Amino acid sequence: MKTSALSLSVLALCLLPFAFAATPDKSSTEADAVRATVTDYIQGYYTADAARMEHSLHPHYLKHTISGTEGDLRMTEKTGLQMVEDIRAGQPIPSSERQAKISVLDINGDIASAKLVTPHWVDYLTLSKWNGQWKIVSVVLREN
Repeated sequence: MKTSALSLSVLALCLLPFAFAATPDKSSTEADAVRATVTDYIQGYYTADAARMEHSLHPHYLKHTISGTEGDLRMTEKTGLQMVEDIRAGQPIPSSERQAKISVLDINGDIASAKLVTPHWVDYLTLSKWNGQWKIVSVVLREN
C-alpha cells in the first residue's frame, strides 16, 4: 500500500508540469495577427508594394491626415483605392528610412486599435476582422 501511494505521488509530481503547461493565448495570437496586418500596411508603403498595402485594407478604409499648427489645422481624407493608387505610382522608401514601431493598443472581439510610429508621422489605426482576417478600417495620421 505504501509503495502504491509512493508510486502515485511520484507519478503525480512528474505529471504536474503538464497540468500547468502553457496553452496558446488567444489574445496573444490575435495581437500577433493585428501586428502582422499593420506591418503589411507600413511595409507596403515603404516598398511601394500596392498589393501588400491593399491586402491590409478593409473595403471601407478611410484615412484622415491632420496637419498644420493649432489655429491653422487642416484635415484631408483618402480612401483605400486612393491609397493603393498612390502606392502603385510611388517609389520605394530607402531602407535606411524604413523605421516603424507598432503597438497593439486594444483588442475587443472583432475590433482592435493600434499605433504606428515612424520618424515622420504617427498613425492611430482601427481594425476589424473581415472574413476571418484583420483589416485596417481607419487611420488618423498626425504629421510631425
